[in-house]
Amino acid sequence: MSNSQATILVIDDQPGIRRLLTEVLQDEGYNVLTAANGYEGIQVAIDFKPAVILMDMKMPGMDGIEALKELKRQGQGDQVIMMTAYGELDMVNEAREAGMRDYITKPFDIMSLCQIIEANIDSSSFTTERRLLIG
Repeated sequence: MSNSQATILVIDDQPGIRRLLTEVLQDEGYNVLTAANGYEGIQVAIDFKPAVILMDMKMPGMDGIEALKELKRQGQGDQVIMMTAYGELDMVNEAREAGMRDYITKPFDIMSLCQIIEANIDSSSFTTERRLLIG
């Protein structure tokens, strides 16, 4: 799947992070959707079925782990990359158990983030093609 066809959903309660990621990812050729919290993010994921979901682990209301669990229940949580502050390894382990695909620590390096996203999009494309072939 080429970048221009891939949609990324960014779920983060900080407007500055959403804005930064939108600009960077659009420059990389992705379509970008954003949500300010877990509840909104779940609805956007259900409506638009993004290739990758970048989600903050700590958000007010519904945190990233709760949102991940709900996304999994809705069949939309296979490509979640969590964003977390350094040192939240207990939360990373909990998210991994809940089905998180990958994670990146804040502050993140944009190049590393883009590589993680691309690897997950490639993985998503392979999984989708495999499901179609196996049927």
